Amino acid sequence: MGAYILRRLLLVIPTLLGIMIINFTLTQFVPGGPIDQVAARLEGEGDAIKAVSGSGADAGQDQSAADQNGYIGARGLPPEFLAQLEVEFGFARIVCAPDFNGTPTIKDPACKKEIIPPVERFFIMMWNYMRFDFGQSYFRSTSVVGLILEKMPVSITLGLWTTLVAYLVSIPLGIRKAVKDGSKFDTWTSGIIIAAYSIPSFLFAILLLQLFAGGSFYRIFPLRGLTSENFDSLSLAGKALDYLWHITLPVVSMLIASFATLTLLTKNSFLDEIRKQYVMTARAKGLSESRVLYGHVFRNAMLIVIAGFPGLFISVFFGGSLLIETIFSLDGLGQLGYKSAVERDYPVVFGTLFAFGLMGLVIGIISDLMYVWTDPRIDFERRD
Repeated sequence: MGAYILRRLLLVIPTLLGIMIINFTLTQFVPGGPIDQVAARLEGEGDAIKAVSGSGADAGQDQSAADQNGYIGARGLPPEFLAQLEVEFGFARIVCAPDFNGTPTIKDPACKKEIIPPVERFFIMMWNYMRFDFGQSYFRSTSVVGLILEKMPVSITLGLWTTLVAYLVSIPLGIRKAVKDGSKFDTWTSGIIIAAYSIPSFLFAILLLQLFAGGSFYRIFPLRGLTSENFDSLSLAGKALDYLWHITLPVVSMLIASFATLTLLTKNSFLDEIRKQYVMTARAKGLSESRVLYGHVFRNAMLIVIAGFPGLFISVFFGGSLLIETIFSLDGLGQLGYKSAVERDYPVVFGTLFAFGLMGLVIGIISDLMYVWTDPRIDFERRD
């Protein structure tokens, strides 16, 4: 098992490197870089993407100016300022004469700006990331790690509660459906589950807002945020209730898809085990049905369900949270990733991509270890 884990850990390096190379290459062809964003804001255009696209004759004039100066924002900004931005953002460096003494600056005649090639920038970035140095955000004046830690509680809240509730509801329901396979209970619950699975999470979230958050019907739950304005003044019990009150609708919105998948997975796993010979032997010995189900079938049937817990948590944690966070005004990692991509805040984009890509790969290894822990008969080493 040790050799298998070592091989998996070694495979993390080329896999993560491939992910970073693909995404870094794609950004080289995306219009409206971070310097364009800064220039557009200073010029009052608000968004460099709109400035780049333009329309009609104005767009032609803007493009001509951009071709002459290198950046859209250069139409009204000093070239020295834009050059300094390139240096600060890591797209260029200042090179001075060998006999130069003093602090290198763009304005010094003995110094000049030298563009750093994309390949070199990539290797510089990866060297920093290998040391877990993710740098500073271009637009938020704080470290990437600080931003992630600031936004993570929201995403952890949604991911953890959604996963826990999904398991607490889906496993008993799936077992019940397996025991009652083919009955009316199994039929109508399957219909409800399939219908729920077909509803997009964001659409269900909007429906919940309309029904229970002051839309067209009831105002039972709050419209936004994880806590109330008077949260700090509440008692410990009051804080817990206030927290649960705020997360109910977002968690229910994200729960609907994972709930359906996990329930059917549990049912099918139990059905496969119930039909095996050892179950018939246990019943022939006179064991009660509950003893057969929970003393013999449960452990084998839950192998794939329990071992998939880390993967399910990560999928809920990272996937599908952007729209839910937007609808319920929750400032989490989904919002951070979206805003960073729009603003071309590359340190945040690539820093979070590296960190969460590494985390996802490690979670995959942990999932394999959980298979072995749940059922010692599994031996990945022998399989290899």
